[in-house]
Amino acid sequence: MFSSYIHGLVAAAGLIMAIGAQNAFVLAQGLRREHHISVALICMSCDAVLILAGTFGLAALLQTHPLAMEITRWGGVLFLTVYALQALWRSVSPRGLEAMRAPARSRHAVLLTTLAVTLLNPHVYLDTMVLIGSLAAQHRLPLVFALGATTASILWFTLLALGSARMAPVLKRPLTWRCIDLAVAAMMLTVAWSLAKPALQTLWQA
Repeated sequence: MFSSYIHGLVAAAGLIMAIGAQNAFVLAQGLRREHHISVALICMSCDAVLILAGTFGLAALLQTHPLAMEITRWGGVLFLTVYALQALWRSVSPRGLEAMRAPARSRHAVLLTTLAVTLLNPHVYLDTMVLIGSLAAQHRLPLVFALGATTASILWFTLLALGSARMAPVLKRPLTWRCIDLAVAAMMLTVAWSLAKPALQTLWQA
């Protein structure tokens, strides 16, 4: 049980930490202290719903279709490897994140923007429903894996929302993002190996 939880936590952490539109938006809101708690809660809630939907929808499909399981497995390995290589590439020439200077917006406008940044981003569905869902489906306890993944989302967005203002001087340094991208690459390659290892062991023993 604990192993599935940790695997879910690590897999989701690597995906969520990758700098994208959603993370940049949450960071900017946190740096400005503009409805940042509500923004983080929306991101956490959307992640939780999509992770659970992907976990149980794909789990049911993959358990009854072994070929679909193998296609998903190697598709996940390929995606994770490419993701890791992209993070390594970003680490070569990192850029600091600057808070956008913009007029204050209403709570309603900020929340609508948060939903748009979250739900209109195809990578959100790929990361949560497809990738995390397929990883969870291959664990003995998919619900525990999903809970670990959801915990990673909660911890990350809490950190961004509550810690971004205090961390602003550090977050603006290119070196910080180089370290983050290197950590993301390491996590992604680790998860890719854990996903491919059972199939490779079976192949070698055959």
